[in-house]
Parts: sequence; C-alpha cells; structure tokens
Amino acid sequence: MASDFYKYFKENMDSLGLDCPETLFATKGTAINTAATILSAIQQHGSKVTVAELVGAGTGLEKLLYLGALRASFYVGAVIGSIAVATGRSLAGGTSLSDVLMSARGNNLHRPWLAGVLTRWPGIYRPEVNSRKLYRQSWSRP
Repeated sequence: MASDFYKYFKENMDSLGLDCPETLFATKGTAINTAATILSAIQQHGSKVTVAELVGAGTGLEKLLYLGALRASFYVGAVIGSIAVATGRSLAGGTSLSDVLMSARGNNLHRPWLAGVLTRWPGIYRPEVNSRKLYRQSWSRP
C-alpha cells in the first residue's frame, strides 16, 4: 500500500501531467535519492539536458524514459516541489515557495537555478494554479 507521502507526491505530479514511478518516489527518502541522482546528472550534462538523454547516459533512471524530450531541470524542479508538497501535506497541510526551497536546501537538493524555476512555474508546488498541466509542454524540447 502506498504511503501518505507517495499519495500526496503522486497527486501533485499527476496534476502537473507528470508520471512518477512508485519505485523511484515511494518514500521521502527514495524521492530525495532520485532527485539527487537527477541533479547530479544535470550538473554533469547541463540544465538543458532532457530526461531521455539522462537515461541514455546510464543514470539508472530508465523508468523515466517515457518522459523523453522533457527537460530534466523542469522534472527535478517538479520532483523537489512535490517532495515539499507531500511533506507539507503529510505533516502540516500546506506548502509555500520558502517551504520548497527550505526543503530542497535541508535535503541537499538546492541548486542556483531552482528558485528561478519555482518562481516562474509556481504550479509545481501550488495545486491551485490552473495552467499547471501545460507546464510539461513548455519544458519539452521541440
């Protein structure tokens, strides 16, 4: 049975139109490890690298191959936002930008570009943003 963390995490990712395999995101710990793997690969290949390119580089993220041309920086931003949302909902019932950034920093997932991604795309961590399902299209390469 899925944990409350995964239930809230998946709910947030689904509302963004992004899939999240339970094996990679079942608990806060596995989600943080997956995010750290993606961040490490982005650091090595650049913030414009796609998820498919990361899979091709042998990062162990094969379960994300179907995300194809989606930029890994957007996906990991959504993952970090969803970690904060799931944690906030599990413990306190809500999440703000500062909660997301504090969670990212506290879990060693913060990067200089993260605040910009979250500021430009607040629907990553705020379910009430109506256009959040369109974000994926904006962050896919043509």
